[in-house]
Amino acid sequence: MLRHLSVYEKVDAVKARHSGARDFARARNPRLAVTMAYYVYMLASKKNGTLYLGVTNDIVRRGYEHRTKAVYGFTTRYGVDKLVWFETYDDALTAITREKELKKWRRVWKIRLIEESNREWIDLYPGIAS
Repeated sequence: MLRHLSVYEKVDAVKARHSGARDFARARNPRLAVTMAYYVYMLASKKNGTLYLGVTNDIVRRGYEHRTKAVYGFTTRYGVDKLVWFETYDDALTAITREKELKKWRRVWKIRLIEESNREWIDLYPGIAS
């Protein structure tokens, strides 16, 4: 059975993937497999504001690009830079499939999905980037 993680558990998991913990473990045992994570995420301009849905293999880097407006596009034009929701997947195909599924959803369903785990629409980026 799939257990849904709380926002804080998700943030901790991302921080662990981006910390030196994985490199340290691999140095101690080189046979450890390198696992790649893929993320489906939603950004918002503000609570109940403009939404953006994306997929990436590096949520910290991609979040930074959105926040600093490093790549001109939708998020730059509409000021969408707050990470309000994400899911983690072990393979790219599953993540891309989920992104495509969510892009077909009505806006109200996406808002409900965000509020299931992040009722206050807290920006999660500072938690994963630190």
